[in-house]
Amino acid sequence: MSSTGVSVETQGAVRLLRLDNPARKNALTSQIYEALIAELKAADEDESVRALVFTGSSKVFCSGNDLDDFLENPIRDSEHPVYRFMQQFNRLQKPVVAAVEGHGVGIGCTLLMHCDLVVAGESSWLQMPFVYLGICPEFASTWILPQLAGRQKASELLLLGERLEAKAAASAGLINRVVADGEALASALAYAERLASAPPKAMQAAKKLMRQSEQTAIDGAMSRELDQLVTALQGEEFAAAVNAFKARKTVKQSHTGSS
Repeated sequence: MSSTGVSVETQGAVRLLRLDNPARKNALTSQIYEALIAELKAADEDESVRALVFTGSSKVFCSGNDLDDFLENPIRDSEHPVYRFMQQFNRLQKPVVAAVEGHGVGIGCTLLMHCDLVVAGESSWLQMPFVYLGICPEFASTWILPQLAGRQKASELLLLGERLEAKAAASAGLINRVVADGEALASALAYAERLASAPPKAMQAAKKLMRQSEQTAIDGAMSRELDQLVTALQGEEFAAAVNAFKARKTVKQSHTGSS
């Protein structure tokens, strides 16, 4: 793992940000969010960078928030690192392409809705099990997902917490292209290079114009979801879900240790 949980590489005019927390399946912590905020801001302000690629490892994209860290640093308001990260991500001036291998769970799925393009390996899958964790969906997913997939499909994903395979995710509008396993990053970099080759002012203007009409709705949804999330995190249902998760983890560890 890198010291910040994020590794950074520049390839020509493309900045590659890679989650690097293998011991926790690329789960996100407050430290990682702070690192991502800094890297996104730096990339957006660097005129030599014209496009970004966001990815995980070859086996897992992102398993959501690190539960231990999240319990120690729960979100209470818009100053929390996760909220500031999503605001920064949503307001990126430059185009961003996500490369997904393995699974994207929770915010590992939510953040894909804020990307401009998404490429995924054919065995990858997405899931948003918020309700079954005793909390609500996050970061405008309750607005964006129905726009992309329709309300009925959004209900399957947000209310039932259904696991969504890559091809189904593409049909639902969450993914642009499904490729062979192991090829997502190369395909995403190819997309990013095409984006970076375009006149930068025209590219940024096009992105801004597409986002302007929906920004007010996204900001409103994020604010409403934050209010509900803060309340839910202090409630009995979330506490019960955490206790159940810890109990399952203890049983799994004991079985592993005895085998």
